[in-house]
Amino acid sequence: MTEEKPWYQSRSIWGGIVALVAAVAGLFGIPLDAATHEALTVALTSAAAAIGAVVAIIGRLAAQKTLR
Repeated sequence: MTEEKPWYQSRSIWGGIVALVAAVAGLFGIPLDAATHEALTVALTSAAAAIGAVVAIIGRLAAQKTLR
């Protein structure tokens, strides 16, 4: 692993978050199956990547200096 990426693009991080949410939901009587875990992980990873892209574009448009 030599490439770096932001934490929000990591499926492992989002998978862990989904597992935590599923565990807490289970404590409140809301069952989440494995298919739902996978769907949530994919959806959250995609949403985080899209938000990151939008922030990068807005940042570039709002920048005060030009690129070389």
